[in-house]
Amino acid sequence: MNVIELPGRLQAVRTAEVRARVDGIVQRRLYTEGTDVRAGQPLFAIDPRQLRAALSASEATLARARATAANAAQDVARYKGLVAQQALSQQEYDAAVARLRTAEADVAQSTAQIAAARLNLSYTTVTAPIAGRAGRAVVTEGALVSGSGATLLTTIEQLDPIFANFSQSSSDVLALRNKVTAGTLKVPATTRVPVHLVLEDGSLYRMAGHLDFVDMSIDETTGTAALRAQFPNPARALLPGQFVRARVEAGVQSNGLLVPQRAVTVTPQGATVLVVGAKDIVESRPVTVGALQGGSWVVQSGLTAGERVVVDGLQKAAPGKAVKPVIAKASP
Repeated sequence: MNVIELPGRLQAVRTAEVRARVDGIVQRRLYTEGTDVRAGQPLFAIDPRQLRAALSASEATLARARATAANAAQDVARYKGLVAQQALSQQEYDAAVARLRTAEADVAQSTAQIAAARLNLSYTTVTAPIAGRAGRAVVTEGALVSGSGATLLTTIEQLDPIFANFSQSSSDVLALRNKVTAGTLKVPATTRVPVHLVLEDGSLYRMAGHLDFVDMSIDETTGTAALRAQFPNPARALLPGQFVRARVEAGVQSNGLLVPQRAVTVTPQGATVLVVGAKDIVESRPVTVGALQGGSWVVQSGLTAGERVVVDGLQKAAPGKAVKPVIAKASP
């Protein structure tokens, strides 16, 4: 298996900034900071008295508009009969119809104002837009918040599942594609490429994730392509901003061999291993290594299956020297 290990950081799947939508004084905080909240759960209460008064004024305006419209409708009904009897001019009748239409428009406008006033009144109870972990409150009771300024109240982050963002250099992307084209690397048949996380303390996260986004362009400033993986996080063990290393199972390398890391000597000139050849004579062999997989290097060339590589006792095994090889025990 060809495993690519890349550094990255965790990010919440969804982040919602809870902001004020009306002006007023914060009366109460209705949630416990740092706890999980459900979508629609009340978080803050803003003083509603001013907005209730505005709603009452809009309702009074609607009542007045309806009364005016009813009176205008009676005038039109009465004038219609008088016009038929030629007791009233057509001009006066048309004026009455215009007053009725104006009154009906005033009713519609007042109805819309009431709907807006009720909506603003509902904003005095600030609710959670998404389910997730609610953070520290930015404002306290007694603080003046602004709807026009969209005062930030708190932030909610959805932590299950969670994203891991990392990047790969353009040269590595090109090399990977060349291996796939040449047939030396067989990519997984499934579209859900497995990814494992190595935490800051070196431990492996117990639940595997999968690659869910690969950017199709290269960042001009960094020369890297962005990748993202998604991981289940039911116990909230992973937190946004946490540094991790992602191990991406990019495919199966047909000619790759795993050699313990301690058996490979890496220098600026390249990598070498000590091989026990014919008549148990030690020889130094240059090799080409790929990525680290666990505690082993993936050797891409320079070795063939079945050759004996010196793992322990490197100080005593000098090139050209005869040794008595002992088969090493496989690592658990």
